[in-house]
Amino acid sequence: MMKKLVPALTLVLLAQTAAASDVEELSSMLHHFLAHSHTKAAHESFWADDLVYTSSAGLRFGKADILAGYDEAEEAEPAQASDAELPTVYTGEEVDVRVYGDAAVVAFKLVGTPTNEDAENDVLYYYNTGTFLRRDGIWQVVAWQATKIPPQ
Repeated sequence: MMKKLVPALTLVLLAQTAAASDVEELSSMLHHFLAHSHTKAAHESFWADDLVYTSSAGLRFGKADILAGYDEAEEAEPAQASDAELPTVYTGEEVDVRVYGDAAVVAFKLVGTPTNEDAENDVLYYYNTGTFLRRDGIWQVVAWQATKIPPQ
């Protein structure tokens, strides 16, 4: 009985360790993405090519649409703003990561803080939920839902 129990417990511990490292990786990915979400490169790596994004305005689009917005902005104004000039800084709070093998759900509160001191009361809050898949060892978002939290 003991000979069968030890391998089973070892597998359980390995699975828990793997899940914990996935939680850390996904949480780190989210925070990195939010800190660099003003860059096209961040969007290229974060979203899967087959992304389905449902915005807080009720619009549905994919990765190509997101990247096209950056292409249009670069054509209109080639010089990119530095991090210090960003109009809004995005962070994530109340992050909840749930891993299901090679799939994961990440839910969090997105906080958009204007950098203009006069606009400090204009902080935006959204609930976001993303579905990630690990393909060839790489996590990417395949589905995203954003819901604006009304002012209270």
